[in-house]
Amino acid sequence: MEATKRNSLKDKKRIVIKIGSSSLTHPETGELNLTKIEKLIRVLSDLRGEGKEVVLVSSGAIAAGRQAFGHHKRPDSLAEKQAFAAVGQARLMMVYQKLCSEYNQTAAQVLLTKDTMVNDSSRYNAQNTFDELLRLGAIPVVNENDTVSTSEIPYVDSFGDNDRLSAIVAALIGADLLILLSDIDGLYTDDPRSNPDAKFISLVPEISQKYLNMGKETSGSSVGTGGMSAKLAAARIATDSGADMVIANGDQVDVIMDIMSGKEKGTLFLAHPNLDFDLMHYLNNEY
Repeated sequence: MEATKRNSLKDKKRIVIKIGSSSLTHPETGELNLTKIEKLIRVLSDLRGEGKEVVLVSSGAIAAGRQAFGHHKRPDSLAEKQAFAAVGQARLMMVYQKLCSEYNQTAAQVLLTKDTMVNDSSRYNAQNTFDELLRLGAIPVVNENDTVSTSEIPYVDSFGDNDRLSAIVAALIGADLLILLSDIDGLYTDDPRSNPDAKFISLVPEISQKYLNMGKETSGSSVGTGGMSAKLAAARIATDSGADMVIANGDQVDVIMDIMSGKEKGTLFLAHPNLDFDLMHYLNNEY
C-alpha cells in the first residue's frame, strides 16, 4: 500500500513546501545559509520545469533581521521580534528574488495575517492572487506578516507558526500535496533526541488520537517555533482538506525531489477528505 501511495506523489500538481528557520540558517550562528537557499531555489525551479505549481512558505525573516543587526541572541520582546522581521523579510525576499532570477523564475511575496483569512473578502482576494500568480508561473513566497501580527499570543490573531500557516495555505488554494521540511526525519513514537528507543513512523493512513499523543510542544532549535504538535495540527488541516502531507528532514533540500519521485523519505500522511471540513470553522474555533 505504502509504495503505491508514495508513487502517486509523482502526479501531484499543486504543491506547498514549508521550510523552517532551522533548515535555512547555520546552526552555529543562526545566520542565513545561502548555499542551502540556493539549492532550495534550484529544486523549486526544477519542479516548475516539470510543470508543477509551487508555493513556498518560508520562515527566516526574524533570523535574517538578526543577521542584519549582528544580533545573535534569540529576541525576547515582541517589539524586537517585529523590528527584526521588518528588516529581515525584505532581506529574505531580496535573496529569494535574486536566486530565482538566476534560474529564470519569478518570486512573489505574499504576507498573510489571520485577519486576512477570517475576513471573507480578503480571503477570497488572497485565493485569487495565489491562483493568478501560479497561472503566471511565479513562485509565491509566503510568510506571516510578523511586523503586525502578535505572535506572542498564539491562536488569537496570529497563525502561531508556519507549519499551521502552510497547511492553511494548502487548504486555501486546493493544493494536493504539502511538504514540511524541518530538523527531524518525520514522526516518531517519541522524541528521538531524548529517547533512543523511539520508533520512526513512515505512513499515517489517518490521524487518530494515538498519533496526536506523540506530538511534542518543543522545537529543537533556537530559531524555530513549531514542534511536532504543530506539525500534527498542520497534518489534520491538510489531510482534511484533501492534500497528502509529508514531514521530512530539510537538512538536504534534495529530499524534495526524492519525495516527488516516490522514494520512502519522511512520514507520509494520507489525505482523507472530510466533507465536514470548513477552513473558516477551523480558523474561528482553533485559533
